[in-house]
Amino acid sequence: MQLKQDFSFTSILDNDFYKFTMQQGVIRLFPDAKAKYKFINRGNHVFPEGFAKVLREAVNEMAHLKLSREEKQFLKITCPYLNAVYLDFLEGYRYNPEEVTIVQHEGSLELHIEGHWYRTILWEVPLMSMVCELYYRLTGLTRVPNEEVIERTRDKIENYKALGVTVADFGTRRRHSYAVHRLVLQALSDYGQGSFIGTSNVHMAMLHKTKPIGTHAHEWFMFHAARYGFKMANAMGLEHWVDVYRGDLGIALSDTYTTEVFFSQFDKMFSKLFDGVRHDSGDPILFADKVIAHYQKLGIDPKSKTIIFSDSLNYDKVASIAEYCRDKVGMSFGIGTSLTNDVGLTPMNIVIKMTAALPKDGAWTEVVKLSDEQGKYTGSMEVINLAKTLLNIH
Repeated sequence: MQLKQDFSFTSILDNDFYKFTMQQGVIRLFPDAKAKYKFINRGNHVFPEGFAKVLREAVNEMAHLKLSREEKQFLKITCPYLNAVYLDFLEGYRYNPEEVTIVQHEGSLELHIEGHWYRTILWEVPLMSMVCELYYRLTGLTRVPNEEVIERTRDKIENYKALGVTVADFGTRRRHSYAVHRLVLQALSDYGQGSFIGTSNVHMAMLHKTKPIGTHAHEWFMFHAARYGFKMANAMGLEHWVDVYRGDLGIALSDTYTTEVFFSQFDKMFSKLFDGVRHDSGDPILFADKVIAHYQKLGIDPKSKTIIFSDSLNYDKVASIAEYCRDKVGMSFGIGTSLTNDVGLTPMNIVIKMTAALPKDGAWTEVVKLSDEQGKYTGSMEVINLAKTLLNIH
């Protein structure tokens, strides 16, 4: 089967914002650290013969990307907390395809990333979106026409507007394609005034003159567990975030080692310093109750804080969450696949997660994630059970 590849990324900023914010933190605090990542095919998708070869060609093309003068100026003006040293670094950054290993066994695909953390941190999101787009292309699956993509997006944003909630696009990783993402962002920009507040994709934010949104991801805390131990991971991760950003980018991710463990370390100082928390697994209503109770216990008005809900959202979920949380706590919604991959095809269920970290003067240490939903756990059962024992998770 002969497959031809005519796909490549157009911008180094076609990535989620939290990758760049974390990259600045890594450069400043952990420049010698190394990391390993692994592709996880949760949906058991079967890849066509020759897929790895086509993906390899696309990955190799990433080496040609570089930050343009206009992109650097956009970051300088829009994101003043990204300092001049970091922006100069990013201007000189080039992807190294040798950091990515791709192997295909019949219909299964293996992807591994390894190298210095400050470099490899940028691979996850573009690789995932690349896998999705090439999968749809090479399997010959046909999506709905452009006009229908726009109409579906318009209906969604108008419904969200009617709910009186704010929403952001979080859909880069599992988007159908770059072209669909552009259509979705155009529709959100055209019809979403008063509800649409930005996108996690920095390139799309620049194109559509909106705000790049994001702070940090699970890997930030997973690395801190490798460096400082599971019991100190949340506290040290938050402390270091404050050290780098001094109050900016103040939404904390709460479920790397379960919400219960997080809130036991999210003390009054952190609770006042951070603008709010992000929900990414488990029951959103139970989570809202925990957040509200936590702030009330500390004498903080929950309505002065924000929960960013971002776990597999669609209109029905957003509507039920909004109805429950209204007038109790601030809220906003990061919506991913239901925006960028609602094209008449089954969205892919894939992730790429950090699997091990090598802090300076240490040894490779396996890392795990213990979300509020066991189906989202990542890592070996041996280390998962060790973390659960140390953190008293039942």
